[in-house]
Amino acid sequence: MPPPPSPSPAGRAGSDAGAPHWDVAVQDGRPTLRLAGAWVAGSGALPELPPDALHGLAGTSPGAALSFETSGLGAWDTSLIAFLWDAERIAAADHRSLDLSGLPKPATRLLDLLPASIETTPPVKAPRRGLLARLGGLTLAATSETGGVSLLAADTARGLWAVLHGRGGMRRVDFLSDIRAAGPQALLIVSVVNVLIGAILAFVGAVQLRKFAADIYVANLVGLACVREMSAVMTAIIMAGRTGGAYAARIATMQGNEEIDALEVFGIPTSGYLLLPAVSSLMLMMPLLYLYGCAVAMIGGFVVTAAMLDVTALSYWHQTISAVSLDQFVFGFCKTVFFAALIGITSCRIGLLAGRRAADVGIAATRAVVVGIVGVIALDALFAVFADVVGF
Repeated sequence: MPPPPSPSPAGRAGSDAGAPHWDVAVQDGRPTLRLAGAWVAGSGALPELPPDALHGLAGTSPGAALSFETSGLGAWDTSLIAFLWDAERIAAADHRSLDLSGLPKPATRLLDLLPASIETTPPVKAPRRGLLARLGGLTLAATSETGGVSLLAADTARGLWAVLHGRGGMRRVDFLSDIRAAGPQALLIVSVVNVLIGAILAFVGAVQLRKFAADIYVANLVGLACVREMSAVMTAIIMAGRTGGAYAARIATMQGNEEIDALEVFGIPTSGYLLLPAVSSLMLMMPLLYLYGCAVAMIGGFVVTAAMLDVTALSYWHQTISAVSLDQFVFGFCKTVFFAALIGITSCRIGLLAGRRAADVGIAATRAVVVGIVGVIALDALFAVFADVVGF
């Protein structure tokens, strides 16, 4: 028998004698894949078998089985099995079978466990749903979410009732911490926004009312607009972006750290431990922030009025007090309580539904801000319709 030819350059992994290499030769009229060296994954780069490795073998009959010669084979691991699997698929593509008698018995048994080919699953296209099906899905999702929010609000209300009767499990330190975050720490931004709102209203009113020599009625415009609508809505929007987003991010972080799961394992109700301090502190502080916002908005309107119009301070404040009745304050005060409940419950609900990835914290915070702002404006529209119906 002639000496075996040297391995082809494409099949060598290096010039080292112990490096894994292969070549294809014709022995006894049959194509033979000869393997030598140590086929160990940690030894470095392993040779690959190109798809045309069995093409052009002269002296072999078509369809002759591919045999193996492993007399020079050293240590091996699963990298050899992967190479043999490629050889099996290439031989099948060349209409050849495999003669595994020349392989080590453990390699033969491992190769028998592998499929003959890689099965690719075609992508499954989602069935297209009609318009009615999509509308039905959206309706069911909205109904389910409304029910979930309602149950959460009911649990929070029961917890608040129990706390008022001395039977609640709310921790005082959590309640005081949420009050500080929702009240004193929000004074600066509430002051800046409401002062600017009052100044803008006064400036717009002064430009128009001065044409009709009705300068004094700028006080009516600023007072009524801020007390009835602007201070309540702007304060709620500020708290939705500042406090509502913080609530959602905090609970979403706890969800990702599996702290919510730990509370459930110990039998601690989530509504009483997390939601009740957040919602109750927001419902307590937002009406007070509303009253504070009304005061600073009127101050902002007074500064612009005094600078642009010939109106004295005594006239401005007398006109404001006569134009804005106590009923207007009560109406705005009640609105802010509902705004606070809406922001607190929806933000906590979004945090509880967040995923466990780090990115889900930001998604929950963003969603809470958007839902809070849109919900506040929509709820204010309902209050406007209600006030018009009752003649308020």
